[in-house]
Amino acid sequence: MRLDPALVEETHGWFAKAAADLRVAELALEADPPLLGHVVFGAQQATEKSIKGFLVWHGQVFRRTHAIEEIGEQVLAIDDSLESLVDVAVPLTEYAWRFRYPGDPPAPSHEEAGSALEIARDLHQELLARLPSEVRP
Repeated sequence: MRLDPALVEETHGWFAKAAADLRVAELALEADPPLLGHVVFGAQQATEKSIKGFLVWHGQVFRRTHAIEEIGEQVLAIDDSLESLVDVAVPLTEYAWRFRYPGDPPAPSHEEAGSALEIARDLHQELLARLPSEVRP
């Protein structure tokens, strides 16, 4: 079956952006000192974009939101075997805003940042594994 080139390109674009967010988060974690607020923000962004890429591939429309629970529910309507990964990713939503502005809470712990990055990586890889290789960055 021939794949729709426009759909492949759009899906690839979402996953490429997600992969870049993961890379930035990894570099922020390796920085001396680590930039932990940037790690969790990158993890949230990578998760959000990976989910949106998966939804695009499956022809699902989603609203502009950072709410992983909301778009995660759309993923589960497509493939409920992803429930445990989506559930563990839902708390990453708050990283879209929690540490972004002056006066916000202090930076997350190194452990919290590492965990967020691992969750984002796992979800990204699992969603990609369920799509054709042509959409992979």
